[in-house]
Amino acid sequence: MKILVVEDEKKVASFIKRGLEEDQYEVTVTYDGAEGLKQALASDYSLVILDVMLPKKDGLTVVKELREAGKHIPVLMLTARGTTDDIVSGLDAGSDDYLTKPFAFAELTARVRALLRRSEQDRGAEIRFADLRLDPVTHKVWRGEKEIDLTAKEYGLLEYLVRNPNTVLSRAMIAEHVWDYAFDSFTNIIDVYVNYLRKKIDKDYPTNLIHTVRGQGYILREG
Repeated sequence: MKILVVEDEKKVASFIKRGLEEDQYEVTVTYDGAEGLKQALASDYSLVILDVMLPKKDGLTVVKELREAGKHIPVLMLTARGTTDDIVSGLDAGSDDYLTKPFAFAELTARVRALLRRSEQDRGAEIRFADLRLDPVTHKVWRGEKEIDLTAKEYGLLEYLVRNPNTVLSRAMIAEHVWDYAFDSFTNIIDVYVNYLRKKIDKDYPTNLIHTVRGQGYILREG
């Protein structure tokens, strides 16, 4: 996968590039916002890692202009300022995630993996299965006409199931994709969260959607 890094601090840019290349990503680096925007518009990148404070064109302007041009590349913004207002400004401009400097490289790569997992085709569009509807932007969920209140982790688990319907998902697969860790496949944490979901998604409805496949994992299917 191709990743564009737009970062004017050359030591930081080199650190990110080297680490991502060790993870087998193809990385391009630019050092100012104008060139970064030009690259992002001209090439097919899977992800942009974008500093906020950049020469020639700041990161907020870059991401706004990307979105105005119809580019829905996932954008991870980097900043030395981590106040709530800064984070809200970045997300409002159109970024997908926000990481405050200094950061551990493991945290950066975890966020990169999470963003890359999102399907570019349906980012922002409702996801549907049977009478379930999920909004990936607001994390709101409905079954039929009823809105269902989920925690962030419950939503993440349900979204993974809905994006992979009629497919048996092992506990190890769920742990990797929803928790970003290689949990022991026998952990009961996943079972606990599946039970939480069942109480909210299937209880009081004539058709169950979440099913256990004994010895294998879970599947989302009708009936």
